[in-house]
Amino acid sequence: MSLQYLGLSEINGPLIVLDNVKDVGYEELVEITMKDGTVKTGRVVQIDGQRVVVQVFEGTNGLSLKNTTSRFTGKPMELPLSKEILGRVFNGSGKPIDGLGKIFADKMMDINGLPLNPVSRIYPRNYINTGISSIDALTTLIRGQKLPIFTGSGMPHNELAVQIVKQAKISEGDGKNFAVVFAAMGVKNDVADYFKRSLEEAGVMENVVMFLNLSNDPIIERILAPRCALTAAEYLAYEHDMHILVILTDITSYSEALREFSNSKGEIPGRKGYPGYLYSDLSSLYERAGIIENAKGSVTQIPILTMPNDDITHPIPDLTGYITEGQIVLDRDLNQLGIYPPVGVLPSLSRLMKDGIGDGYTRKDHSSVANQLFACYAKVQDARSLASVIGEDELSDLDKQYMEFGKLFEGQFLNQGMNTNRDILETLELGWDLLSMLPKQELDRIDSEVLDQYYNRERSMKRFKIAERSIIRELAMDGE
Repeated sequence: MSLQYLGLSEINGPLIVLDNVKDVGYEELVEITMKDGTVKTGRVVQIDGQRVVVQVFEGTNGLSLKNTTSRFTGKPMELPLSKEILGRVFNGSGKPIDGLGKIFADKMMDINGLPLNPVSRIYPRNYINTGISSIDALTTLIRGQKLPIFTGSGMPHNELAVQIVKQAKISEGDGKNFAVVFAAMGVKNDVADYFKRSLEEAGVMENVVMFLNLSNDPIIERILAPRCALTAAEYLAYEHDMHILVILTDITSYSEALREFSNSKGEIPGRKGYPGYLYSDLSSLYERAGIIENAKGSVTQIPILTMPNDDITHPIPDLTGYITEGQIVLDRDLNQLGIYPPVGVLPSLSRLMKDGIGDGYTRKDHSSVANQLFACYAKVQDARSLASVIGEDELSDLDKQYMEFGKLFEGQFLNQGMNTNRDILETLELGWDLLSMLPKQELDRIDSEVLDQYYNRERSMKRFKIAERSIIRELAMDGE
């Protein structure tokens, strides 16, 4: 029997409080009917005896303490799902906003996800090709991994997200069982339009499910958006055997909504005002990535988060780093030089990379090339530091070679533009051409047999002869 409760005890921001409520549970869906017949929905977020706090998804504007009717449905919020969701656009609470009508559901799924036995997880193998050399070669995205992008205000992370959606593909087959779920939280109208327009113009929208929560939408919807997106991803992965890449932007907007919601509940704040349960809340999102035993599909995550003041020790990137398997860090100095994507190589890391590349996945020399590029670029930073003290003219010949390597590495390898899509073999060949600029004895991270097979100084000099002069000229003009 379903009971209805007339009146409210309290209204506080996005929350309403009811007294003398029995037999309800956390996350239970509530239907709230206003005096004029308008129905809003909410969920139970706190229970204190018979006192229940309900979070209203659409906000509490227009609600009355006396004339509001509440009905508890006895179930959590569920998302209607079918394979028709591919190519559709939804708001943060999973309602269609593309004018194409409702979804005729094959299945209803709890947006909080299904209980997952950790023993049933399979170790992620194989990679997802993004077409971006700095990611594919040096911080490879492994299928089933959660690999966040750490960025800063004003950096081109939106452009990078769109490029990944347009170019990403799985390594084998023609990609028919690969799709992207894209969730944007707290974005402005022009940014949301940019996402939709870019994907439609690229002709990839039919393989994308998009959830858009705008900055003027209720903050509660911002908390629901990633959960709806991940529920859609799990449905496609485990019900239809698809490999799903989930891109969540911006986790910082999500966390700030969580902080605002926590403050409205009167909870004691933790670091920088964020709730003490921020770690476990982020875990409830990130840990929904992976590969499950006996399932043919997989869920891979790329959460994008803006670091306030470029501070990587801020609670959001700090906690995210504990939960996820690495990070891709965008570098502001590279961005100011006009390099796109401005991936900071040295602080970036993919912890699962070693087991998803190499012979049988990419190419047997991949690991060696990545390690050597890391090592050489680290020496470039040392040479630049020395040059800032004694001047570039006073450097040794070897240090000058490293300086030239650094210019070409940033100008040719990292910098590839938004419309360049490189496959993994092209990326590895470019890496070898860069390494072949340096003396063979300097490449001490590569096995001699592999080095003999791929090292080609003559081809390297021929490839970069014109490009080298143009880059030096551009850098000189920038200096003036």
